[in-house]
Amino acid sequence: MSWTRREFITTGALASLSLPLLGGCPKKAEPVAATQEIIQPTVVTNKPSYFENHFGVTPEMIDKVLAKTMSRGGSFGDLFFEHTKNGSVRMRNGKVTEASSEVALGMGARCVNKDQVGYAYSESFELEDMLRAAEAASSIAPGKESVEIKPRHDVDFERYYSQAADWSAFDLSKAVALVQKIESQARAKSADIIEVTVLMQWNQRNIMINTSDGINAEDRQPIYRLWITMVMRRGDERQSNMAGYGAKADFESITQRIIDDLVNEVYVNTEILFHSVRPKAGEWPIVLEAGEAAILLHEAIGHGLEADFNRKDLSIFSSKLNQRVASDEVTIGDSGIVRDSYGAYNIDDEGHACEDTLLVENGILRGYLHDRISADHYHLKSTGNGRRESYKHKPIPRMRVTYMKNGPHEKEELLDGIKYGIYCSTFTNGVVNIGQGDYTFYMKNGYLIEDGKLTTPIKDVNLIGNGPDTLSKIDMVANNYKCDTCPGYCGKKNQRVPVKFGMPSIRVTHITVGGV
Repeated sequence: MSWTRREFITTGALASLSLPLLGGCPKKAEPVAATQEIIQPTVVTNKPSYFENHFGVTPEMIDKVLAKTMSRGGSFGDLFFEHTKNGSVRMRNGKVTEASSEVALGMGARCVNKDQVGYAYSESFELEDMLRAAEAASSIAPGKESVEIKPRHDVDFERYYSQAADWSAFDLSKAVALVQKIESQARAKSADIIEVTVLMQWNQRNIMINTSDGINAEDRQPIYRLWITMVMRRGDERQSNMAGYGAKADFESITQRIIDDLVNEVYVNTEILFHSVRPKAGEWPIVLEAGEAAILLHEAIGHGLEADFNRKDLSIFSSKLNQRVASDEVTIGDSGIVRDSYGAYNIDDEGHACEDTLLVENGILRGYLHDRISADHYHLKSTGNGRRESYKHKPIPRMRVTYMKNGPHEKEELLDGIKYGIYCSTFTNGVVNIGQGDYTFYMKNGYLIEDGKLTTPIKDVNLIGNGPDTLSKIDMVANNYKCDTCPGYCGKKNQRVPVKFGMPSIRVTHITVGGV
């Protein structure tokens, strides 16, 4: 079976790539003869939850809804509560063209019976509405045996971003002033600039997870994104590019240095396109720049290591655990615990504390990214990668901050000995086939490598290859690790979640290049 998926969406308002996503529906179970009653425990907690304080969702209500979720049996059940406030301001050529705000409020109930998953949600916190959602979830995936619902205890976890940051009452005038400042600073870069668009987005997400096996967890998740697109014209030629920055932090963290770096990046990457050419097509050595080029790591390799693909034998990595998949210079991980990172989380959307998860160690595949279901399948604990877009979605294994560790080489060593090759700086999109690992990526900015030196700027390059094959052809890894600042969204099974990635510069012995 062949699945094609790809959706790396930088922002819904500025630019998007929306290609087919991997999808699927849970199998329906045969109904059981009778509803099974389950004893309702009481949560053990030291303080009222955010949802009790603001919406009157009491522990007793949660007990009843969980009991209803598991009333037809099943091996596991959970509830996910969410209250998110979103805002955005977009400015184009000095004028505010869009300002919006949105509130997401609701809960989801999930009943798990081995590979069967029943999921339903309510946009209301009224007890009867939540019970109806729980009843629907229990009827989709009933089990022949019931499990005891354990008393819940508050989960303690480390905090990797401020719990005091709060975008829920953010003053819109501050956002307008900021995008005006960024737009004016960007436009002042050159008289050739004919269009600048600046987008600022922010949200404050409050979540609570309650599970049948005793988890009671809450998190406050602040996040913001900044995006600039620039269009330049010289004669009859137009060129455009974009740059972005995002973090889990408050408004005061947006420094002048961040603004300067963002403006400089978009200007330099747009202006250089006027001097860029298309390289010759063929199979050439490739050097990937540290940072943003890690989108190739995320897509061509990372998705293949998400455990749902592997437990269903849909990934090319399904049979490669503890086997060599790369040179001994390659170590890859996925972390949820990067301080203030756009892709980091204190807990995942199943209530598990996040961690730094080792995937490839010195070239040997050591593990996958797990949610609760896949962890049970492999008899492991969750790695904290169970994520969902909102309360309307069930959790699935997703990446957070995917990275490759530093190697032993200086960046300049990677160019040595290359008579003709491609140096890749920035990418805009790509397509990946999870089952076979085949990919195509579009490179926006780069350089020719000629006789071991960076020479002519290049543009509009397609890289065509295979994820595991590319891993095996990485022969040098530099010591200049950089985490990309771009605030990306990753799409899978019709869900988008924030992600980041990073890596040092790497050299691949050869990849197929589509050029002129």
